[in-house]
Amino acid sequence: MKVVHTIKDLQAELTVLRAQGKKVGLVPTMGALHAGHASLVKRSVSENGVTVVSVFVNPTQFNDKNDLEKYPRTLDADCRLLEECGADFAFAPSVSEMYPEPDTRQFSYAPLDTVMEGAFRPGHFNGVCQIVSKLFDAVLPDRAYFGEKDFQQLAIIREMVRQLKYNLEIVGCSIVREEDGLALSSRNTRLSAEERENALNISQTLFKSRNFAATHTVSETQKMVEDAIEAAPGLRMEYFEIVDGNTLQKISNWEDTSYAVGCITVFCGEVRLIDNIKYKE
Repeated sequence: MKVVHTIKDLQAELTVLRAQGKKVGLVPTMGALHAGHASLVKRSVSENGVTVVSVFVNPTQFNDKNDLEKYPRTLDADCRLLEECGADFAFAPSVSEMYPEPDTRQFSYAPLDTVMEGAFRPGHFNGVCQIVSKLFDAVLPDRAYFGEKDFQQLAIIREMVRQLKYNLEIVGCSIVREEDGLALSSRNTRLSAEERENALNISQTLFKSRNFAATHTVSETQKMVEDAIEAAPGLRMEYFEIVDGNTLQKISNWEDTSYAVGCITVFCGEVRLIDNIKYKE
């Protein structure tokens, strides 16, 4: 596996491989890689002749500078994991490489980007679209792989690809969880042992709510989750919404959609964790 730091060098490598007829898969990441990322990389390796994994903590998607500073950066360990997974290139650019000048582009995909994360993290999805579009332009992938844990992000990227007419396939990959159910996240490394234990209540509550929903209304299911998280030690819920999985708009009745998803964001201590559960698909 090669580690490449500039767009020019990466494109030179990929031009040669494309000339050999190889398809290119891209896995965009912010590093601090774990088994969830590994599953995306392995899928790309199995479906493409070349796999590029970007490792870049993108400053424009953080609306909290403190969160940006604390985000884990572990490039050496990331590269070891990527090599084990069979990746061909780790693309690890500097901020100045990706943003030689300020990116003033504005992306708007309302109502997808105005609810949930969009409401609580203003500017976040604009930053996501800035960096993902830059990566698509640099790599020109045939397929790009994203985890379903960032459910809203995946929906917005699909819409960006559709509107900007990118010629590539977006592949959504299922949430990877620890054996005890906690959704894998780079932020989990910031949890103390006690917080890690408390965080389990998030996924456990979502799993219980899926069974609960089979015999209860949307509003009853909503209240069940809210009450359970409120009662759990060390957790503070930012939001829980049950939405149509395509439009991301709240639903009032299960009959409103054939694709119902519950999306949650919870603070465990100072660490902000997200998760989701599918009720109908």
